[in-house]
Amino acid sequence: MASQVLVAANRGPLSYALAEDGTLSARRGGGGLVSGLSTALAEQPDALWICAALSDADREAVRRGVAEPGVRMLDIDPTMYDDAYNGIANSVLWFTHHHLYDIPREPVFDAGFRRQWESYERYNQAFAQALAEEAGQGAQVLVQDYHLALVPGLLRVLRPDLRIAHFTHTPWAAPGYLAMLPDTVRETLLWGMLGADVLGFHTEAWAAEFLGSARLDDAWGRSEVRDGPVVEHRRYAVWPTRTTHVRAYPLGVDGDELRALAHRPAVNAKLAELRAEVDGLRTIVRVDRTELSKNILRGLLAYRELLTGRPQWRGRVVHLASAYPSRQDLAVYRDYTAAVAELAAEINAEFGTEDWQPVLVSVKDDFERSLAAYRLADVALVNPVRDGMNLVAKEIPVVSEAGCVLVLSTGAGAYEELRQDALTVNPYDVTATADALHAALAMPVGERAERTKRLAAAATSLPPTAWFRAQLSALGPSSPAGV
Repeated sequence: MASQVLVAANRGPLSYALAEDGTLSARRGGGGLVSGLSTALAEQPDALWICAALSDADREAVRRGVAEPGVRMLDIDPTMYDDAYNGIANSVLWFTHHHLYDIPREPVFDAGFRRQWESYERYNQAFAQALAEEAGQGAQVLVQDYHLALVPGLLRVLRPDLRIAHFTHTPWAAPGYLAMLPDTVRETLLWGMLGADVLGFHTEAWAAEFLGSARLDDAWGRSEVRDGPVVEHRRYAVWPTRTTHVRAYPLGVDGDELRALAHRPAVNAKLAELRAEVDGLRTIVRVDRTELSKNILRGLLAYRELLTGRPQWRGRVVHLASAYPSRQDLAVYRDYTAAVAELAAEINAEFGTEDWQPVLVSVKDDFERSLAAYRLADVALVNPVRDGMNLVAKEIPVVSEAGCVLVLSTGAGAYEELRQDALTVNPYDVTATADALHAALAMPVGERAERTKRLAAAATSLPPTAWFRAQLSALGPSSPAGV
């Protein structure tokens, strides 16, 4: 049966496990976004989630014809998938949108890159083809993230009747940074995105960066502000002009669900362990993947400068740093993860005493420990150099038991919503960050509580289900005309 609401994403709402006896079992994926989208899709009759088979067990399930209601997995050739996902999405588009390149050395767009780009195009084509096959007449299609940036344009050619939205969960590159991509690649990327009727970003800033990119590229005609930011464009002179609306949807958290998760028995047990380790001292909490954009090293340098310049905090504060290993198949990420652990050890060696360890760092994926640290937080440090949203900045104020002060960098997507009640810093300024940590630790209890209350209200204003519904509503009831 054809579907009227479809979601396309690299990762799906479930994964499979393959037992030794050949039995396949499915389990639901985790995370607030998956939970929120799953809840919203459950409200839609015949809704469908199209995703890639990520593991051998997933691919085996596809080959056996095993299917869960509302989910279609695509069996993508593993080599093509690796080229598209690791070679392009994570090693080119991620670095471009987050401005992470070491410019004297990177990027290098050679023959190897172009082979991987062809795989990225084929990967996106597989999703577009599946959506075209499954969608009912005039259906609403919501495509997720930079892995599938070409899908809207490809799908528009196959099914001009569909109403298509695309949401980017990362920042969008500044026009000058996007211009580093080869001309044909940049044009194809913009053409793919502009196949959508609605383009969503976490913040007005990232939406504006996209509009800037479209304005500078002659292939897309003109863009103007008319009843909200729009791009009027056409691919070739013989094609009719189309309009793409560019909007901000600042994803929030589901407060009730998050608080329930944070008070499960497993989290209570972790909290008891952390309380014993902290032993009544003040806490500065951060929770990140060891992702280059998260700026963990400068955060640790700021903490070291706090202890150096404000010796009154020695022996009175503990930095709880959760740094989940990320993308360890890439050497630059392995090196970064090692550097985080090394710097934490240096701080402990420099300032630690027999009865005080300044930094308690965890470099393993431990969700229960993170939630326990949220509850214990007096100060939350979120200082990315560039981030799509950063939900940690929203989650900690919702869960913190005694109220917390949020030290937030201007590079976080959440900055637009939370800046009034956070202590904001330039992510590159270590001294200013150290000063903000001091101000946060010294803040009166009453002011801290009031700030936390307002931060939590802002953080929960657009939870995942409402975020999803807002994008469905934006697509409207009528089908677009033309290609």
